Amino acid sequence: MWYINLQNELIVTVKQGKLQGATDTLYDGSTYYSFKGVPYAQPPVGQLRFRAPLPPQSWKGIRQATEYGSICAQTDSVFKGSEDCLFLNVYTTSLHGRTPVMVFIHGGSYITGSGNDDLYGPKFLVQQNVVLVTLNYRLEVLGFLSVETPEVPGNAGMKDQVAALKWIKENIAKFGGDPDNITIFGESVGACSVTHHIASPMTKGLFHKVIAQSGTSVQDGTMSEGSKSRAFRVGKYLGRDTNNTTELLEFLRSLPAANLTNLTIATSTDDEMYRVLPARFFPVVEKKFDNVEAFLSEYPLDTLQSKRIRKVPLMLGYNSAEAIIMIQDRLGKLDIYNNNPSYLRRA
Repeated sequence: MWYINLQNELIVTVKQGKLQGATDTLYDGSTYYSFKGVPYAQPPVGQLRFRAPLPPQSWKGIRQATEYGSICAQTDSVFKGSEDCLFLNVYTTSLHGRTPVMVFIHGGSYITGSGNDDLYGPKFLVQQNVVLVTLNYRLEVLGFLSVETPEVPGNAGMKDQVAALKWIKENIAKFGGDPDNITIFGESVGACSVTHHIASPMTKGLFHKVIAQSGTSVQDGTMSEGSKSRAFRVGKYLGRDTNNTTELLEFLRSLPAANLTNLTIATSTDDEMYRVLPARFFPVVEKKFDNVEAFLSEYPLDTLQSKRIRKVPLMLGYNSAEAIIMIQDRLGKLDIYNNNPSYLRRA
């Protein structure tokens, strides 16, 4: 038996070690189990910053999984999080059986967000007899910088998601989930992400169904253009004006994580300020390098048109009235919008 539940001690054994979870109550009064802050990969820090994640480490003893792990470094009014953020959370009503699994990838323009429950709680979905998994992945510069070299080809944040899916495939049966019935779903850039995974060779066999809420990988603005020149603009903005890739990376790796957030607007061109949403650190088409597995080697639209796209059930749609979440911010800027109509294109 891979789980123990004695005297309120909820312990599950995964490949890396033992996890102690917690119990809570659903809206209908029934019990569910949560395992929070579970490390699915090692964070690439220091000289490994901007690279793909490393395999998860094992631990001795029982790891507490009753609190969320750190969210990934981001600035939303104030700086939050850290680079040690590659955690996922599992919610389930049973630790045995083979229940369908749903994996949620959060939105936030690849700038903000996390798998925590401050915006998206687990109770409604878990009550529908599914095992729910949410996750963090690296954001903005830390997750999507590309200088088109083997060390930093881009798509680090997407490779975090792949690492999470691998962990889920290997371990979800221990939480009562069916590893052969995994649906990935997401909202906004989370929807872009799940449809990117359909086109990526890295995720073959890791999921079986897809739900995309308000976004796809082939819509305008979901791929980063000019990523290498943008990387040098990051360096210039932060104080190192150089055209040397090695010098740039040494400089960026020397900075605190907080310095590498909230840089989207600061590094946008004048033209970009008037186009689509203010989000620029996105997935890229990676150049081919020996011994480097690419997340995307061509544009998803090319993959789709050439019929190399993965054939899985796909549900596409949008969330009614989801922009309500932006009202509070917009109300404070009504005078700006009313007096400067062109500003709306930047908002």
